[in-house]
Amino acid sequence: MSNDRLRDTSAAPTATPAPSSRGRRALVATALSLALSTLSVGAAGAAQAPDQPGELQPGEAYMGAGIAVHKGWKQDGEPSLDASVEGVDVSGHQGNVDWQALWGSGVRFAYVKATEGTGYQSDSFTQQYNGSYDVGMTRGAYHFALPDNSSGADQANYFADHGGGWSKDGKTLPGVLDIEYNPYGATCYGLSQGAMVNWIKDFTATYKSRTGRDAVIYTTTDWWTQCTGNNAGFGATNPLWVARYADGPGALPAGWGFHTFWQYTSTGPTVGDHDSFNGSAEQLTALANG
Repeated sequence: MSNDRLRDTSAAPTATPAPSSRGRRALVATALSLALSTLSVGAAGAAQAPDQPGELQPGEAYMGAGIAVHKGWKQDGEPSLDASVEGVDVSGHQGNVDWQALWGSGVRFAYVKATEGTGYQSDSFTQQYNGSYDVGMTRGAYHFALPDNSSGADQANYFADHGGGWSKDGKTLPGVLDIEYNPYGATCYGLSQGAMVNWIKDFTATYKSRTGRDAVIYTTTDWWTQCTGNNAGFGATNPLWVARYADGPGALPAGWGFHTFWQYTSTGPTVGDHDSFNGSAEQLTALANG
């Protein structure tokens, strides 16, 4: 700050000499440097913001939200989707979905977020769940798990009561437990590996007792390894939905010899999250029928 700005404002103003041409060039260079620095800092902050825990509010999590926060995955390679059925997963972030456009693009199944924890129901669930069914898709519901919020049994019951049920109509897939990186904080929700395994057992056992179906488990291999100790106890009962944005699903968690679903991108057409079913349309119907 110059001395002129510190003087008593009642004093007569003092004229400031015009800077020389060299001085003008120096002032311009300084201003330009400051402007570029400000832009650089702002751009860096904007780029980092989506990858910081705490950006999402309770209820806003979706399949892969934890991946975006903790891993920042980008598409790596062109996915190989031979002999598979195309699908999407949606949440309140998509609002009212253009199901006719998705059907026209070849999408044949959809999973819709129903619940999160024990206190959130998606406002978009009805339009998305019924809309996908009405255009001919096979559809199901998913629950975003918050293991630090309440017990697995409580969340399974909440899910079953608020959209996660199942009926043998050939068009309703078993419910999904979305268990992944915590988008709101600590990767494993503050649970030990043993406690996490018990929480998942609590959820899946309760869900089966309520619906007669084994829940599909959505996760990533690295999260499963880190937070359950790569537990192999679910592969014989619960279908696997693995997330990996690359040319293939990669190595699977222990206990599973194959994947049932694969979330292969978060940047697909019409709806960002696109998935493939590892089989034929007839096998997808068989899974729906149990």
